[in-house]
Amino acid sequence: MRNRADETRGRGLLQKGELRTLNIELPTSNSLGRSALNDERSEFDRFTETVVSQRMPASLFFIASLLWLIAAGTSHAEDWPCWRGPRLDGTSLETNLPIHWSSSSNVAWKTALPGNGHASPVVWGQKVFTVAVIPDEQARALICLDRDTGRVLWQQAVVRSPLERKHSLNSHASSTPATDGSLVYVAFLDQREMVVAAYDFDGRRQWLVRPGVFSSMHGFCSSPVLFEDRVIVNGDHDGDSYIVALDRRSGRTLWKTPRENKTRSYCVPLIRELAGRTQMILSGDKCVASYNPRDGSRHWIIDGPTEQFVASIVYNERAGLLFVTGGYPDHHILAVKPDGSGNITKSDKIVWRTNRGVAYVPSPIAEGDYFLVVSDSGVAFCFDAKSGRVAWQERMGEHHASLVSAEGLVYFLNDNGVAHIVRPGPSYELVARNELGEHTFASPAMSAGRLFLRGDRHLYCIAAP
Repeated sequence: MRNRADETRGRGLLQKGELRTLNIELPTSNSLGRSALNDERSEFDRFTETVVSQRMPASLFFIASLLWLIAAGTSHAEDWPCWRGPRLDGTSLETNLPIHWSSSSNVAWKTALPGNGHASPVVWGQKVFTVAVIPDEQARALICLDRDTGRVLWQQAVVRSPLERKHSLNSHASSTPATDGSLVYVAFLDQREMVVAAYDFDGRRQWLVRPGVFSSMHGFCSSPVLFEDRVIVNGDHDGDSYIVALDRRSGRTLWKTPRENKTRSYCVPLIRELAGRTQMILSGDKCVASYNPRDGSRHWIIDGPTEQFVASIVYNERAGLLFVTGGYPDHHILAVKPDGSGNITKSDKIVWRTNRGVAYVPSPIAEGDYFLVVSDSGVAFCFDAKSGRVAWQERMGEHHASLVSAEGLVYFLNDNGVAHIVRPGPSYELVARNELGEHTFASPAMSAGRLFLRGDRHLYCIAAP
């Protein structure tokens, strides 16, 4: 009788729409998009705790769980919380993203930025964050905008100091911020010291630390990434190089791992569960290496194959391979099995390699059975990920933005603001070509069915009609 009564009550609640009064939060497009690397508890865990705390009858719990799963199964939107998005590899689970636009069509908003920079925008919920340098004030600023309107909500100067020497293709605000939905983390150079700082969503600074020196004739770029309670920043430079993990809430150093070769590079690590362990993989400092992001200890290393790197590593799940592209002075692409230990330079863990189609600055992408990359000079290559066979090559125009993908399409955005949208496959298939009308060095962001593009003067929000 009790089960039948519970069932009757459950049907009544559904009929009257009273489920809302139980304070049960079904998953939204934003909540489902949070990166699994950054969440300590799943959305379903939080949902379960809510209903248990309210002593919901078993049958009603079943109905509410079913509604939660339906919402989860039909929602694909996600935030873009850091460099290269929620998986650190340029891929998005978004659907119905725009594939056609111009300077005057499908532009939801266009906002003039108070300064310049090559950092990508990041998106969390209703807010968009990016950074810029304001040369007249010698200020490096964090900027917060409203996602729906593009209105600047606030900006805060993080560092004020003389501008550092840099390469002509770099900027003084190249490090993409990262956010966990509570704080926003930024990194800049203050003359010879790296500065990492955290701000809340209202623009109040929570902490600022200087985890190490940094010296490079080409300037600074080190985008922070988040893992569990850590903010991890790469400090490869022309001196005592290091990787450092800071406590998210205080900025306190949790670990700091020295790098042996003392050579500048600008790579953001990729973090994945691979070969039964958590791996943080990056190229730079005359090597390719995997570390444990919890304590900074090293899993494996490849010597070389060149000196300097910029592009981030990606992983192709179908092939089971990591892909490295770089760098300077020699040019290499490596396909690497992630299950090595120690020094694997001369081992069979390097499955294939090539000198064709190598990118130095633009980060590549893995999509389906393919690995795609574009050289700085603008020649795109599509490789079969398992074998390394070249499927096609095509000229895209000079290129520094990294590749992004969604719904099986790869977006190439060249320096002149021209985007080529391509479907990977055995032959070249151009889906769309779009001209923004403004130079673009920053990599795109994707969130809430929109594309966020940073030009040299404006931030654009592109939306499908």
